[in-house]
Amino acid sequence: MQVSVVIVNYNVCYFLELCLQSLQLAMANLEAEVIVVDNASTDESRQYLPPRFPAVQFIWCDTNLGFSKANNLGVAAAKGKYVLILNPDTLVPETCLTTALDFFAAHPDAGALGMRMYDGRFQFLPESKRGFPTLATAFFKLSGLIHLFPKHKVISNYYLGHLSADYVQQAEVLAGAFMFIPREIYLRVGGFDECYFMYAEDIDLSYCIAKAGYRIFYLPDPGIIHFKGESTLRTAANARHFYEAMLLFRRKYGNRVSFLSRALAEAAIATRTLRDKIRSKKPIRTGKEVRSREAYKICRELSAYNPAQPCLFVLGDGIRLEELFTALRREPPHAPIRFKWKNSDVWIGSDDPDEKGEIIRE
Repeated sequence: MQVSVVIVNYNVCYFLELCLQSLQLAMANLEAEVIVVDNASTDESRQYLPPRFPAVQFIWCDTNLGFSKANNLGVAAAKGKYVLILNPDTLVPETCLTTALDFFAAHPDAGALGMRMYDGRFQFLPESKRGFPTLATAFFKLSGLIHLFPKHKVISNYYLGHLSADYVQQAEVLAGAFMFIPREIYLRVGGFDECYFMYAEDIDLSYCIAKAGYRIFYLPDPGIIHFKGESTLRTAANARHFYEAMLLFRRKYGNRVSFLSRALAEAAIATRTLRDKIRSKKPIRTGKEVRSREAYKICRELSAYNPAQPCLFVLGDGIRLEELFTALRREPPHAPIRFKWKNSDVWIGSDDPDEKGEIIRE
């Protein structure tokens, strides 16, 4: 077995359906398997997905184990030489897995591989490559300063913003949404530390891989789509989870946390809380909003793509994700786009990585 794809699902049934459909093409001509660990979802996942994907191994948990423990459970059941830790709200193009395998074959000292990620508007997600965090970088992130100075070497170090995203390069930290790792290395370093329930588990695993003497790489192509808002929302509560995870990471490796550092972090969280109160006046997106397809133009051929016009892309019906990514990079969309697999019942998409996406039922 070459590759085992491990996906932790929690109430994102239809996004996961699209992800699994894209994986089927990416796994063509490979010895590969998909393992989905469901963290006690309360949506339609258990009834809807297994009949549509009989080759997928589903592990149904009675309680939410958290990201770390659920992934470790999936990797324990995996048989592949490599494991891909993948979020359920992603789309992977046809050459994604083979590109990663070819890179590992050419770089025997590589311990982990990440990929350029785009959100649902096909905008680059800076967390595709990151540096090891300090409490200062955590402050810059939580306070929002990182967005004001996205290319500053110090302020944007959390995202390595001073380095171009267009080139293959070494990174210190990869996002847990896409981590391609030799299974032997994953097991050797102990996998995800289950002390982390949310946030920093990918930072910790990246640190352990680097500490074990392996290099970590970021690849700009072919890239993946990560809708993101389905898995993590930006809220004050999550900001505190992030900060506590940073503290846990620093304490684990013997770093002292000063009073000043704590005060700066609390100030950043307070700033985030104020921003959330302002944003809370906007209508809340539930992820179940249904609009008419008439609001969009159906694009069954890439030649019909108009970046200024809302579009529906029917995947698996003459449109390859690889070609679609090329078209979207050449002419980034300025209007909403939605995706549907040809045999699916729903269209999905996301216009804001901080909010739930939209589901359009047939």
